[in-house]
Amino acid sequence: MSVILVGGNDRMSSRYKEICKSYDCKAKVFIKMPTDFESKLGNPDLVVVFTNSCSHKMLNGVKQKANKSNFQIENVHTASVSALKSVLEKYCKN
Repeated sequence: MSVILVGGNDRMSSRYKEICKSYDCKAKVFIKMPTDFESKLGNPDLVVVFTNSCSHKMLNGVKQKANKSNFQIENVHTASVSALKSVLEKYCKN
């Protein structure tokens, strides 16, 4: 399963990837908005948006891409490890 994480803490990006790997998920982490953001999203199975640390422009880009590609979006207020684990337990096998 492929997972994209949008927002979050800069220093936690490697930890986010480790957690996703433990749930047998491939992960991409976008802490800040890169150029040509929507095309870099690709076609993931799930997008986790940390709304507390995500810009409105990134959130709108994710929503537009989701309308075109039909993937799941899970909005999480905090960018904590436990919040990410609870989302992954819901969607992925451990």
